[in-house]
Amino acid sequence: MTFTDAERAYLTSQHIGRLATVGPDGMPQVRPVGFRFDPERGTIDIGGPRLSSSQKWRNLLADPRAALVVDDMTPKDEPGAVKPGWGRGVEIRGPAELLTDHEPPHGHGFFSNEVIRIHPQRVISWHIDAARPDVQGRNVA
Repeated sequence: MTFTDAERAYLTSQHIGRLATVGPDGMPQVRPVGFRFDPERGTIDIGGPRLSSSQKWRNLLADPRAALVVDDMTPKDEPGAVKPGWGRGVEIRGPAELLTDHEPPHGHGFFSNEVIRIHPQRVISWHIDAARPDVQGRNVA
């Protein structure tokens, strides 16, 4: 399985992350994006307005390596929180597939009918699993 149960639950509960791509100058470009976790495929679908005309799309055409970080602060009063008041999250690294004429993660309207789909190869998570409270990193492909 690509993601643990705790990672799957966390990714399903979140909708905003930060996508990192490699720019034409070799430097990273990081942008906030809307996303949807697809539990059946074990992939991440990223959407946005006019996605295929964006720099992140052009970056991925030239170099498909991508990383998405999804994180937040654990509510201090959340029952069962691993580290109340601390940061928690998941980083997903892998090649991106560029899809056109595809339903975006958060419906039509603001987002265009294009998707960046990340196929995870490495997953790193922290403070989301009470059974494994420390940083967990592993190759999944």
